Formats: sequence, structure tokens, C-alpha cells
Amino acid sequence: MIKTMSKRTPRPAAARRTTMKSFHARFLARETGLLAFNRRVLAQAQDKDAPLLERLRFLCIVSSNMDEFFEIRVAELKERIKMGDEVGREGAKSASELFAAVSSEAHAIVNEQYRVLNEELLPELASEKVRFLQEKDWSPQQHKWLQDYFQREMVPLLTPIGLDPAHPFPRVLNKSLNIAVALEGRDAFGRSSGTAIVQAPRLLPRVIRLPEKVSGRAYHFVLLTSVLQAFLGALFQGMTVLGAYPFRVTRNSDLFLDDEEIKNLRTALQGELPQRHFGDTVRLEIATGCPRNMEHFLLQQFDLTDHDLYRVDGPVNLVRLMQVPDLIDLPKLKYPPFLPGLPKALEKQGDLFAQIRKGDILLHHPYQSFNPVIELLEQAAADPNVVAIKQTVYRTGTDSVLMQYLIDAAKRGKEVTVVVELLARFDEEANLNWAAKLEEVGAHVVYGVVGYKTHAKMLLVVRREEGRLRRYVHLSTGNYHTRTAKLYTDFGLLTANPAICDDANELFKQLTGLGHARKLTHLWVSPFTLHERIIAAVRRESRNAKAGKPAHIIAKMNTLLEPRVIDALYAASGIGVKVDLLVRGVCALRPGIPGLSENIRVRSIIGRFLEHSRIFYFLNGGEENVYLSSADWMERNFFRRIEACVPVLDPKLKARVIREGLRSCLADNLQTWEMDSEGVYHLRKASRGSIPVSAQAQLLAQLSAG
Repeated sequence: MIKTMSKRTPRPAAARRTTMKSFHARFLARETGLLAFNRRVLAQAQDKDAPLLERLRFLCIVSSNMDEFFEIRVAELKERIKMGDEVGREGAKSASELFAAVSSEAHAIVNEQYRVLNEELLPELASEKVRFLQEKDWSPQQHKWLQDYFQREMVPLLTPIGLDPAHPFPRVLNKSLNIAVALEGRDAFGRSSGTAIVQAPRLLPRVIRLPEKVSGRAYHFVLLTSVLQAFLGALFQGMTVLGAYPFRVTRNSDLFLDDEEIKNLRTALQGELPQRHFGDTVRLEIATGCPRNMEHFLLQQFDLTDHDLYRVDGPVNLVRLMQVPDLIDLPKLKYPPFLPGLPKALEKQGDLFAQIRKGDILLHHPYQSFNPVIELLEQAAADPNVVAIKQTVYRTGTDSVLMQYLIDAAKRGKEVTVVVELLARFDEEANLNWAAKLEEVGAHVVYGVVGYKTHAKMLLVVRREEGRLRRYVHLSTGNYHTRTAKLYTDFGLLTANPAICDDANELFKQLTGLGHARKLTHLWVSPFTLHERIIAAVRRESRNAKAGKPAHIIAKMNTLLEPRVIDALYAASGIGVKVDLLVRGVCALRPGIPGLSENIRVRSIIGRFLEHSRIFYFLNGGEENVYLSSADWMERNFFRRIEACVPVLDPKLKARVIREGLRSCLADNLQTWEMDSEGVYHLRKASRGSIPVSAQAQLLAQLSAG
């Protein structure tokens, strides 16, 4: 649920006396938090001030997020119900109660998505001469062109399946487009089952752009479903098509690997990946207009109920419209382009190693370029003085220049060690492919530690200088992914600090070798020290507050769920510590409850860029300790992942992180959503007479090159 407010209104006295007894639990449910986040993203698609094609993109992002929500979170809820997990813990809802609440809100979000598409975006796009033509809109010339396209490009790939005892219902791939066809008549063999399934191959484009000579306009599109519905009668010669109804199923896509049974993680994963497409079904999407008897038939085939059925007034997969903005060259309908800037230390191109030796370098993406990271690897691969390169890989993409430089370095005889996380969700296949390519050229490829995902973002280069070896390190809050570096906000630190480099090298040793964890000088590392150090830092602020000293915690992250950290923050608030939380996604902590969390504020910024950086600030009596981390405050990040958290030691860079990463977000009054104690988010508005502030727009103006 999302509301808009101009400013926080005072609570009545009765409300101010509220205690935790009036709430279901001390913590908000993760599932409802994810849906609340998608409501905030959906609000971007509704924002009349945003460029039109960007609004369409946000609408598609909601669909992509919802797909993953069903594939992972709803699938888990259904498993809990199946296993009899019906007793809510600590007053929380049972799995069945939570599923009912989630189902109701998910249906509401989907309905609102299609309302926005049909009532706002499509009409406004049509006014800009960007149209999605339905069959009733086709001119005779367009009809002929599309019919030829169907025969030429589609018929050879289509395999219609008529359902009868010899042809059971086909296996339907996860999230694939399918058409249920109602038929009348008998075929050449005298069969008359009345139902067939046409599966759309994934090779076929879901959006077809009509040639300008055919449409008379530059940007007229036709959806694949429209073409299939119009012409698939040709697949059933001599029979009458009574109706063609697009549908899509979503399946449980979490991978199950038994840590105790795994002898070779790579082999086990290769065996498990194909099954992802055929997990248990959790959702059925059907285009409106499908008759009830066909809906019942499909629900039966997938062992689903009406709660799992989503009737959609439009394409059953809005994610496929994500490509549309890239097909349209209308700058006024998109965010203005920008050129990422560079820190002053790197404005003069040259030897990166020499620049890093002069002092630590901070990169703030996407406002500042990711190219220095790429150049560091490029120079390291080519430099004869570089003897070794070590890097972690979590998400890097299928076409990565960074991976190519690692391959080049290995070909040149350098010691290249790559810790590839094979279980990076939905990137497993890409990472398997890179692992194979790296091994082919002699790189050392390891897969971290079974049972612990390697989520730390680290690059270490060893270079021979003046008769000795010197290390250089890049540590980051984000992935080594050139595309997301242009879309996600992240910080990266380039350093030759001997103690930090030694810590990073020690962490690589733990990942690739065996032995006890050595005490590190600066890095906080999961699963060993990060959780206890965060708790200790929070408690130190509490002690300072008890002593009458100023105490302040600012933490920015994607997700806050870990109960012991939340309890420590509750305790700190009760003592008087001011706590500002910038949590983009799910936050289980309830802010603003008198006696428990009245000194805590939770805010979420949703804008042009995905807020992705993890920054932890502790006032510490005026010392101002600042850390950059790969980890959110979640149980998995603290105890089931390998994460790195690095302090920002240079005073000038520390001031930059505080100013750019934290204070700018706290000042934002245009794209900030503030959470109340019920978990409801309110859009923060600039008060009358105040200056409107968008943190992202401000940082673009300050840091980009134009």
C-alpha cells in the first residue's frame, strides 16, 4: 500500500502511546515488503513527470520483479504450506495467511499495471505516433505483410499439439508464451479433441516492428501474440478455430543442491539447471477473454487454484516490452543521455598503478565512469611487470570485456585466479561458460566454498616494482558488470594501502585454499566478523548516547532483515541514538514506534538509477567511521555468504562518501518514500517554500562529465 503525503503529520496522543502489542510482530514480512517495493517502482510508471518511454520501462521492471517474486518467494511459501508450516512465529502470520495476503496484493498490483498500460501509457504513446496495432487496426497492406511474415518466419518453427490420448498436455517451459486453441471439427484421422496447444519458440521476437513503407509510420509495432491469434488457423487445416488464448505459467526456479552430497559443484549445477524450466507451477497468467471452461482446464493441468490465476488485459508477459524503448529514436521520450565523469586523480590518462600509489581513488557509479576498473585489468593484462591477478566473479554478463582481459592475461602467462560463483541466481549459465573459457587458457578457476556464496567484489593485482612485489586492490559494493555499472549506484575503492591489500590477499587465500581464518586489520568479512562488528558498532553508539554524547547511525543498503541487527537498532533507538536507514527494497524493521523505534527513520529512494550501494556510517564520538560493503543486512549475507566490508580511511574520500552517498539521499524530497510503523510507504514531498531536491539529479550534475 502506498500513499502520498506532503510532510509527516503529528500523531494523536493515543497513537503516540502505541506499543508493540498492537502489531502482529516485531518484524515486517519479507514477502509483503517485496510487494511494497514493487508498488514504489510501479509509481514511477505512473509518474507524469517521467519521460514516457522510461515509464514503460519501469512498468516492465515491475513485471520482471514480479516474475522473480513468484519463482522464489511465492514458490517458497507454497512449499511451506505443503510441509505444514502453519504456525506463525513470534506472532507473525502463518504461511497460509501470508500467502492469502500476498495473493491479494499481487493481484492488485498486476491489475494496476495493466490499467496504467491501457489507460495511460498506450494512449500517450499513440499521441507520439508510437502505436501497438491490434488485428482490428491492420490495413489490408499490413494484414498481407504480417500474413507473409507468419508463413515465412513463424510456421517453420511452430509445432501445434492437438490433445488426445496419444498427445498428452505438453511440458510447458517456465515463463514461455503459449496459445490454448479451442477447435471444432474433425481432422484427417477423424479426431475431434477440441483443444490444441501452440508453443511460441523463444527464438521468435515478441515485438515485431512494421516496416515504414507498410505502416506509413516509423514506430508501429505488432505483438507476436496478435500475429499468432490472427493466423494460427493455418496450422489446423479443415477445422474451425473457436478461440486462441495466450497463457504463461511461472514455476519454482530455485535450485536445490544438497551440500553434503555434492562432490563436484560444477557437475551438480549442470545437472540441476535444466530442471529450473520445469519446477512446480506457482502462477498461471491468461489474457482476458479466455472462457471459464478453458481457464479451469489449464488450472487443472498445472495443479493450480483460482488464487494462482492472473487474468491480464494485454500481453501475458510485459517484460518483453522492455526492448521497445531501445527501438525508438525519440530523445524527448527518454532520460537525457549523460557522460560519466572521472575523479580528478584520473582526469589525465596514463599509468593507473602510479595514480593509485599516490593515494586511494574513489569511484561513484554511474555518475563516474566504470572505465578505470576496465583499464586497470587491461593494463594489468598487458603489463610485463604484473605477475598475478585475482578476481571474484558474481554477476558479469554473457559478453564481458573484463573476463576477456582475464583470459588475455592468462594467455600471456600471468598467474590468473578467478573465484567464480556458480550459484549467482539466474546467472549460473553465464558463469559456467566463463569458467570453462578461463580454464581453457590455464587460469586457476575455483568455485569458492560449498555452502557459502562468494558475493564479495574484489580484484587484486600483484606487480613487480623496484625489486619487490606490490599489491593493488579494487573493492566494490557492486558487480563487475559493465551494463549495470551504468544503471546501478555503487561505490568502488582503488587502493594500494598495504594493510587493506594484505587483508584482501588473505581473503583470497581462504577462498582458494584451506586453513583457519587469520585476523584481518581492516576488512570485516562474512561469515566470520562482519555480523559481530556491525552489532558492536551499533552498541558503541548506544554507549555514547548513554554517556550523553551525540550518537548517529546511517546505513544504506538494499535489504534489512537480520533479526539481531534489528534488535540492536531498536535498543539503540530506545537509548536515544538517531538512526537513519536508507533501504531501497525490503525492510523488516518497524520505525517510529514510541518506546521502541521512535528515533529510527526508514527511507527508500526509487529513481532513474537502481540504488545499490551499501554504506555504513557510525558517528563514533566524532570520528565518523564509514564502510563500503558488498553485503546487505540479511541472515544469508552475514552467515551463508562470503562478503567484504572495507573502511574508507582517506579523510577526503570519507567526506565524499558521506556527502554523495548518504547526506544527498537524506536531503532528497522528490524521489524518497518514507515508511511508517505499519510498513506503509509515503512519498515525501518538498514542503512549501523549500527547495526540491533529487539526489540522483544532483549527483548527475555534480559528477558527470555532461
